[in-house]
Amino acid sequence: MTTMTDASVREFKMPDVGEGLTEAEILKWYVQPGDTVTDGQVVCEVETAKAAVELPIPYDGVVRELHFAEGTTVDVGTSIIAVEVAGAAPAEVPAQAAPVAEPVAEPGADGEEKPQGRQPVLVGYGVSVSSTKRRPRKGPEAAAAPAATAPRPELNGHGTAAAAAAAGPRPLAKPPVRKLAKDLGVDLAAVVPSGPDGIITREDVHAAVPVAPAAPQAPEAPAAPAPVAAAPAPAVSYDGVRETRVPVKGVRKATAAAMVSSAFTAPHVTEFVTVDVTRTMKLVEELKQDKEMQGLRVNPLLLIAKALLVAIRRNPEVNASWDEAAQEIVRKHYVNLGIAAATPRGLIVPNIKDAHAKTLPQLAEALGELVSTAREGRTSPAAMQGGTVTITNVGVFGVDTGTPILNPGESAILAVGAIKLQPWVHKGKVKPRQVTTLALSFDHRLVDGELGSKVLADVAAILEQPKRLITWA
Repeated sequence: MTTMTDASVREFKMPDVGEGLTEAEILKWYVQPGDTVTDGQVVCEVETAKAAVELPIPYDGVVRELHFAEGTTVDVGTSIIAVEVAGAAPAEVPAQAAPVAEPVAEPGADGEEKPQGRQPVLVGYGVSVSSTKRRPRKGPEAAAAPAATAPRPELNGHGTAAAAAAAGPRPLAKPPVRKLAKDLGVDLAAVVPSGPDGIITREDVHAAVPVAPAAPQAPEAPAAPAPVAAAPAPAVSYDGVRETRVPVKGVRKATAAAMVSSAFTAPHVTEFVTVDVTRTMKLVEELKQDKEMQGLRVNPLLLIAKALLVAIRRNPEVNASWDEAAQEIVRKHYVNLGIAAATPRGLIVPNIKDAHAKTLPQLAEALGELVSTAREGRTSPAAMQGGTVTITNVGVFGVDTGTPILNPGESAILAVGAIKLQPWVHKGKVKPRQVTTLALSFDHRLVDGELGSKVLADVAAILEQPKRLITWA
């Protein structure tokens, strides 16, 4: 066995991948002892109380030891992997090596940011190379490395760390755009950016595709309810087992604690209204044919979100939070619109920042990115912070309505029920109309019955007569 000094080993510690989080669970290791790793390569996926994120290693070397097994919850600041960084890779690397007595402080990822920083560890940022033994590199760069050690293509389309350094600064792109480039096989380094400050947009990626791609349909597969449907399987396969205990941790544990705190801290009031949304449904179909909305996610939720934003503009006092320590009501002059999303890991509520300032196409694009990212389990912690009001669409499950619990720190949450054909009195006659029931829960410390009723009535009025989106805006 090769002898190695402490100076040749770097200990990579569990970073704070959220804001103030104290622990994270190791979901999956992408490397094993003996594997070669490069600066920026993703070595594992971890789950915090807010989201699942991938962690890149900030230096080159050979994996010496994985300190924790998959499924282990590790405190922030604890070393999780040791990497031999000095000289060539040793001939043999033991699967279980002794812990290093004096770990060397790790440098910042890509020479720019520290591992504790949020930017490098969030999914979609930085490079993301997997184990050298997992998948061969595609394209002309494959000849640059032996077949046995060729890393798989990286998420942002770059080659090896050395090639990336030679190519210049890493292209700027948002996480959904990076994923789109990966799905389409587009090298972001070769894309000409058209966005502000040199940011690559979706249009830039599509323009870089040589032929019309069929691949973008692939990411929609996770949107199917397959993962959710698979979960109840153990319950129906008894095999003589009468009970199964499932540890509550990660996102589900944090959600449970937040909901209990919200339910027993904020005095909830819920009001309901049933409304004819036939005209809104017709407008949805018309917008799908509008050239300005081509390629965007257009559905009833889009117009419901816009209706709520208009209602908040007409009744701004509803957009507030309660400061218990200062005994003050904090009025918000912006709307970070939360959208409750059910994922295999539990309920999460990412929000659209400054939704009040977005046009309808911009709101549609933001909703599409939010939903697809949540379904893939790649929502960043930052996306779930700072919400002011939330929409939960229980109608997608065929449910008529509900009494939603407030997201902690928010003033109101709107539940949207299933839209169904029902007999309805329209212009003096009973006719089949598209009808839904809305439920608005609000914090009665901030919102009294009159204000809550006005907000709910305004949303219903807009959905009944969507032309009010113009006259009221």
